[in-house]
Amino acid sequence: MTQWYCGVQGQQYGPLDEQALRGWIAEGRLTANDFVWCEGMAAWRPAGEQFPDMFHAGAAGWRAMPGLVAVFPPGGTGGATPNAELTAQARRLLDGRWGLPIGFCLLAFLISFASGMLPYIGWIPQLILAGPLELGVLVFFLTFNRGGQGDLGMLFVGFKNFGTALGTNLLAALLVFAWMLLGASMGIVVMILAAATEEPALLALGMALMVPGIVLGIVKQLAYSQAMFLIADDSNLGAVEAIRRSMQLMNGFKTKLFCLGWRFFGWALLCLLTLGIGFLWLTPYMNVAFTRFYDDLQPPREAQHVR
Repeated sequence: MTQWYCGVQGQQYGPLDEQALRGWIAEGRLTANDFVWCEGMAAWRPAGEQFPDMFHAGAAGWRAMPGLVAVFPPGGTGGATPNAELTAQARRLLDGRWGLPIGFCLLAFLISFASGMLPYIGWIPQLILAGPLELGVLVFFLTFNRGGQGDLGMLFVGFKNFGTALGTNLLAALLVFAWMLLGASMGIVVMILAAATEEPALLALGMALMVPGIVLGIVKQLAYSQAMFLIADDSNLGAVEAIRRSMQLMNGFKTKLFCLGWRFFGWALLCLLTLGIGFLWLTPYMNVAFTRFYDDLQPPREAQHVR
């Protein structure tokens, strides 16, 4: 059986059999631009040239990435990987590599915090910057997750698609708010009546009838959650199309994503006990896990088609 050696970010790994090599590619640990070698080869070759069937390749060469992420996406499982395995994969990816993700998340937080410090109008720059900064964060963690070279400058690549990022962020927020209003409409009417009549029973009933609006808002937020990921992988998408594709991608997986988020609730409480210092580690961990979730939603590589 052929034993392969890999050159990734200046480090040599191996030997690996072909099955293990395919696993590395699926996890994003080995990209098309990394090098591979086995006994009998005259020189190291890019993995994409040696294994074109494992990467997105066309007759004219490598397909230009349509998005902001310069690393080809690995094949997923169509969302079949359990959340426990996704978080385990996130920990393995971060093992020995915490420094850059921590620094990146800290920089993103400081910029967002500083933009909100302006008296009276701090919410305006925060609102404007939120979409592009979120897109930059996702580009970094998609690159990191897929074995590429991330850097702090990636935080600002979202400004290349400023209008789309801003529009997607605002449109998703407005849609969630509209669905919440619709779901809570009966409760709002009852609350108004309660205020007019000063009836405690009506007040309690109105609050109970507003719960469906909160639930509906959470469901819709989960449905739109992958829109920015999709733009990072295809910057030609507009806000409406990205949200539409996100809804399709999340069909049947909203509960799974909700449960994945709840896996970090206990860790978040512990971070509060450290006066927030623990979030330096929790935030990158969560970002990698959610990025793994997105990549895992994709179909297996053999089922993907080059456009």
